[in-house]
Amino acid sequence: MVAQKSYRITFIVLSFVLIACFLLNISLGSVGIPLDGIFAAFTGGEIEKETWRITVLDIRLPKAIAAVLVGFGLSLSGLLMQTLFRNPLSGPFVLGLSSGASLGVALLIMGASIFGGFLGTFLLSSYSLVIAASLGSFLVLLTVMAVSFRVKDTMSILIIGLMFGSITAAIVSVLTYFSDAEELKQFMLWTLGSLGNLNWEELSILSFLIVLGIILSIISIKSLNAFLLGENYARSLGIDIKRSRYIVIIATSLMAGSCTAFVGPIAFIGLAVPHLTRLFFNTTNHKILVPSVCLIGGILMLICDSIAQVPLSEITLPINAITSMIGAPVVIWLLVRKRKMIF
Repeated sequence: MVAQKSYRITFIVLSFVLIACFLLNISLGSVGIPLDGIFAAFTGGEIEKETWRITVLDIRLPKAIAAVLVGFGLSLSGLLMQTLFRNPLSGPFVLGLSSGASLGVALLIMGASIFGGFLGTFLLSSYSLVIAASLGSFLVLLTVMAVSFRVKDTMSILIIGLMFGSITAAIVSVLTYFSDAEELKQFMLWTLGSLGNLNWEELSILSFLIVLGIILSIISIKSLNAFLLGENYARSLGIDIKRSRYIVIIATSLMAGSCTAFVGPIAFIGLAVPHLTRLFFNTTNHKILVPSVCLIGGILMLICDSIAQVPLSEITLPINAITSMIGAPVVIWLLVRKRKMIF
């Protein structure tokens, strides 16, 4: 009872920290907006400057929501992959989803120069990039799933996913080699990631996919706990290994694939947050880990985005660069002390 109470208090504290980071993220930017101005924008009350209301509701609020959703999705995807493969260095993109998305976008950008004219303009619309990235991730997922039907060993699926990722990355390298400067710049901008390009309709689609992935993860909690002790132990508990494995892979694909499609590849969040959460909570119970990685992932993404905005400056840094600068030292630290790592 004491442990449960302490976890409950910790969850409440993390929830308040998430809300505080959310409000801080909205208040920061090239123009600082006080909290009373933010609340006035939310409630429709009197506000000092009408431009603040537009900035809060149309620009900063969607971006902050996107940061939370991406933090939830990537962190939980990383936890699922690390548990499924029992590998502390697995991340949400070990199945080649990110490489598949990159291939789809690379093919689209190259296709724009081939088709040209109206079709080229249509191909490079915001939705077309999302669709191309989604199709690329989905095709890689289908290929991995098709091959996995003939493979019983979970680690073999990991290796297959990494190999498909390498193949798609190689094709992307060839395409970028033959692309011109403008196409290469557009592709590189996509790979840097951006949370600020989503409208409310795109946010609703991303929210639906992330929530669906979270629901599948919650359904899989019992299986995930059993996977930690090996597949033979899971079978002894009456768990259908193949069915549970596919549910976990589909949940990861929904969350990681949709995040990559809408905001581009975001590094290290899915790799580092699950380890930080295990160390913070000192547990491997997924009943605790599933909600906690979402909270910590959302907090970390909001912090990274706040740093990327360079408060009171017109400069906005690439979000992928900030997550890498924060996440890479965390992974190095975890590797140095891996004998103490909870897994």
